[in-house]
Amino acid sequence: MQTNIEKLAAFAADTDYARLPAVVIEESKRVILDSLGCALGGLSHPKGSIGVEFAKLQGPGLEGLQASVLGTRATLSGIGAAFANAELINALDFDSILPPGHVSPYVIPGALAAAEMLEADGKSFLTSIAIAHEMSNRMGKGLDYLRDIKDGKISPPPVHGYASTIFGATAAVGRVKGYTSRRIADAMAIAASMAPMNAQWSWSLHAPTATIKYAVAGALVQAAMTGASLAELGHTGDRKLLDDAEAGWPRMSGSLRWAPESVLAGLGTEWGFPREQVYKPYPHCRAQHAPIQVVSDLVRENNIKPSEIESIKAWVEGFVMQPLWLERNIEHVTQGQFVIAHGLAVAAHLLPPDKKWQSEDVVFSPSVLALMGRIKCEVHPDYERMLMENASSRPTRIEIKARGQTFIGERRWAKGTPSPDPETYMTTPELVEKFMRNADGVLTERQAKVAAEMILDVESVKSIAQLMAQFRPAD
Repeated sequence: MQTNIEKLAAFAADTDYARLPAVVIEESKRVILDSLGCALGGLSHPKGSIGVEFAKLQGPGLEGLQASVLGTRATLSGIGAAFANAELINALDFDSILPPGHVSPYVIPGALAAAEMLEADGKSFLTSIAIAHEMSNRMGKGLDYLRDIKDGKISPPPVHGYASTIFGATAAVGRVKGYTSRRIADAMAIAASMAPMNAQWSWSLHAPTATIKYAVAGALVQAAMTGASLAELGHTGDRKLLDDAEAGWPRMSGSLRWAPESVLAGLGTEWGFPREQVYKPYPHCRAQHAPIQVVSDLVRENNIKPSEIESIKAWVEGFVMQPLWLERNIEHVTQGQFVIAHGLAVAAHLLPPDKKWQSEDVVFSPSVLALMGRIKCEVHPDYERMLMENASSRPTRIEIKARGQTFIGERRWAKGTPSPDPETYMTTPELVEKFMRNADGVLTERQAKVAAEMILDVESVKSIAQLMAQFRPAD
């Protein structure tokens, strides 16, 4: 009888490009485009640059076992390049969202490095990314989730993070390398035993917050790649890790819940991640996107100058009433990614939503900091009801007082969300535009256009090494 981890491994090994539904192919290409673009933008941010510098300390690697750092001319060991690319994708907090939260920074870089080193074709790489996102989404549903509801109230778990993406990340590497189901099972089990701790809740409660954010994405990616390599070299893993809620990986991860039926039901025949994949139009914590959008709309439509604003009152989701989001003393640009008042203050200045939002000039702008002091937040009274009705809900009400008037705006869905409102869907042309903004100043316009076109037709790419060549800046 197959163990749960063996069932996941069979899904990874048996799924090929020809069996992928069209919607899965399309969404996989979109998330690759968005993630690699975010990595280019991340080069401008300290978290990204630190990731690259640390990766360089790991050396150039052996000939034939090297991979590229996106947006640079650096060629490092595959495991080093994957670390750097993971940190770059997540640096601006501009990367996509998929329950259990961030997935792409953890599952794409290892598969990307493996595909480049092996000169795998685009179909193989794309298939691995689809598998990794589907598996990660399912694992998120089987474990505790940040917005779990108990007795009609939001009840965040005491331990949370993105360690569960280790399974999808490892499966993606194994799929690119052509591992058998048996080897993928061992690789996932080994990697899971090394998965980073779920430190997100502790991080969110302690201000000023640590600049590593909810996790070091590069560390999880390297654990996945290590697990894959050790299995390839002959090590075996504990394949019963996901069979025992009390002594197995769910308990090790700190989860209070383990629902394997949510992970395994319809595996291989039903694909859920495309309808839950969310993209970010702003380089800021996703929980603030609806309030940011309302503030921007009100300021633009009424031609309000930041200096004219007497106050902004925001009714937001109750989950964010924690130090991470309510902090006012920003010491580092990374902290600006999460503070509600800071995001709304930047939005009121109508700055283009790109990597410059995370520059020191913007984060520490005297005008932005001054406006922060005139912003207050409360919990939206219908938050929990709306969330129970639809998990994509981010109910928001904004009141701006300026020029002796009160300007009011409301939203339920943030842009980038697949919701009942078709206007919130982020189209592929919009994602291309975002990619081009992130690539600005890193690649030439022609390079960026060619890279985007190749990604959106990645199934025709003969070698991922050819794609990665488009991400090297010109001399």
